Amino acid sequence: MNQNVLKHLSKDPMMKKLIARYGELEWGNPVGLHQSLLETIVSQQLSVKAADTIFARISGLLGNPVDPRKLAKVHENNLRDAGASFSKIKYMKGIAEAKLKGELEDKIFAKLSDEEVAARLIKLKGIGPWTIEMVLIFTLRRPDTFSIGDLGLRSAVAKLYNVDRDDREKIIEISEKWKPYRSYAARYLWKSLDNTPR
Repeated sequence: MNQNVLKHLSKDPMMKKLIARYGELEWGNPVGLHQSLLETIVSQQLSVKAADTIFARISGLLGNPVDPRKLAKVHENNLRDAGASFSKIKYMKGIAEAKLKGELEDKIFAKLSDEEVAARLIKLKGIGPWTIEMVLIFTLRRPDTFSIGDLGLRSAVAKLYNVDRDDREKIIEISEKWKPYRSYAARYLWKSLDNTPR
């Protein structure tokens, strides 16, 4: 993690404590956009543990990373047996089809602005603001994304800064001080809950 990031975030006394407690956070190995979207779809509305279990079963069926050709062809009952809901299966198959059509090329998305990424991804069924924000943070490694729709982030801010987790306006106001590194701040907030999405 860049020292400039740590220095900037440390201006906030609470962030300074989190950095002292957890040290520099590693990003881990990046995954491609197709894989990331599938993982994020599976994780929607689920605990990290439950999502990891289901995705491990899906990977057992379709490879790791998931082969979009296999995903496009696999019978939905096999994915149901792995623990995926019917709606998520539909969304995952749509993502596989988009990948096979060349619409999810990592090199292209790496060059797009955050707004352009969002405009392209929102066209896919099952992809909403939260999923796009997770892709911006974890796949494209954009430095300044803060997902106000993420309950974990709001819960962490509420706990650490003594605000109501449903007071989105106040939480956004608090997050302003972390700009232009809100993605990094988000990772420390998740870490404080030990519930990082990925």
